[in-house]
Amino acid sequence: MALLGQSSFFPHSPIAPTGNSPSFHQQNDFGSPVQFPPAAGLLPGGFNPHAPPPSSDPGGGPGSSGVASNAGASSGGGSNSFGGGGGGGGGSGGNGSSGEPSPPAIIFQPPMRPDRGQEGRHIGLRANHFEIRLPKGFLHHYDVSIVPDKCPRRVNREIVNTMVNSMHHQSFFFNQRPVFDGRKNLYARDPLPLGSDRLELEVTLPGEGSKDRVFRVSLRYLGEVSLFALEEALEGRRRGIPGEAVNALDVIMRHLPSMQYTPVGRSFFQQPELDSTDHPLGSGREVWFGFHQSVRPSHWKMMLNIDVSATAFYKAQSVCDFLCEVLETPDLEEYSRKPLSDCNRVKFTKEIKGLKIEITHCGQMRRKYRVCNVTRRSASAQSFPLQMENGQTLDCTVVKYFAERYKMRLRYPMLPCLQVGQENKHTYLPLEVCNIVSGQRCIKKLTDSQTSTMIKATARSAPDREREINNLVRKANFNHDSHLQTFGIQVQPRMAEVGGRVLPARRRCRSRGSGTCAASSSSPASRSRCGPSPALPLSALCARTR
Repeated sequence: MALLGQSSFFPHSPIAPTGNSPSFHQQNDFGSPVQFPPAAGLLPGGFNPHAPPPSSDPGGGPGSSGVASNAGASSGGGSNSFGGGGGGGGGSGGNGSSGEPSPPAIIFQPPMRPDRGQEGRHIGLRANHFEIRLPKGFLHHYDVSIVPDKCPRRVNREIVNTMVNSMHHQSFFFNQRPVFDGRKNLYARDPLPLGSDRLELEVTLPGEGSKDRVFRVSLRYLGEVSLFALEEALEGRRRGIPGEAVNALDVIMRHLPSMQYTPVGRSFFQQPELDSTDHPLGSGREVWFGFHQSVRPSHWKMMLNIDVSATAFYKAQSVCDFLCEVLETPDLEEYSRKPLSDCNRVKFTKEIKGLKIEITHCGQMRRKYRVCNVTRRSASAQSFPLQMENGQTLDCTVVKYFAERYKMRLRYPMLPCLQVGQENKHTYLPLEVCNIVSGQRCIKKLTDSQTSTMIKATARSAPDREREINNLVRKANFNHDSHLQTFGIQVQPRMAEVGGRVLPARRRCRSRGSGTCAASSSSPASRSRCGPSPALPLSALCARTR
């Protein structure tokens, strides 16, 4: 939990790289303490009268490695709740006979909190957690299958949103506002009239030009998600937080932001406004600011964790301007008469390969392609097989094709072309008719200079971060979200207030063997007598109170 009180006492979160690129998500992503479900036959005190006596075998006895495997997997699941790594190792199955039941898994019992600390100066703090007020009852979980099944989440959300809002399908949803995670899971407040059957619908999205895209959507009922179980767990009447209820709430809270912003992991980003102060990084990249959001269980209540985030995106601009930034040149006039050098072409290819571009020479039809390569030849020399109306195939250069087909004279015929789509299709586009598509996150490694610029752009004091987070919550206006209203969920607009203690500073002992703490000296002789002070490990434990 990030506590915003004194910037010197609670610094920024560390910058965590994602993949090959620093994402600079300043997130305070701590969850609840690890809790494990009780094993069958285990009494509250931790004693199982039906369990076999412990083995005196140093190797652990039959099946002992299998028990270790279970414990490792459980602790790994706990680390995942903190954004950590995967589960523990598998372990072997032991050498017990197949006819005997294996001993029950060891259940971790967190120690009781012995007392409340009193040392230090008490201060009031505000945490970037906002209370979520939940309804009572059940949510209804559905499985969604979309054919074709390899569409990105953005397209899947558009398909489901069109399906729900369509007049033809309102009889199935009864004007409900279900939420969708972009993959397979859909949640509704009231049950849909499906029963145990599978509902198949056909959804049509407008395509490029006059060609529409048709998708088949299949809905299947999976079951109820109990909010009563979540309430009992939060109040301590039930062991273990039901993960399916937390996941459902997270999908509900993320549904509308996923439709309005560009989602990246658990964060959402928005393209900088034209009149805002931008933060260019060079090579066609810029800083986008957004917010991180996740639902977290806490003592007696559910909380919404919100924090500011920043990451690198590619700037929406023409490919010619992108080339100027990559080559660090003010304009392309010199390349109107000479081609790119091999060094510059390789540098440009490395930056633009894999990006999405859209064409500008076909009027309102802005088709999008993904760049697979950059041609070695210029547009005036690059040719491709062109099929004529009489069925004859001729070699035609890109410059000649654009002059005859689109009546367009290229300004930079000596520049290379972008090869888009599949490499065996021979689709070549001049740079000057292409734009970089907006909303593409940079997943490539940033340079040292770009990393330094990111750190400076994202540095915030605690009061500034608090102010930005409050502005984000005010702008989100959760309590007027129609989807949250449908599910009966409310978000408290004020940060959670918690108590903290500032512990007294430690005194460092520098003199060796004296037994007293002395002031450190700057003389070489003193430094030779005094060794480095050992770093004492610090840890925090959220213990049970009952």
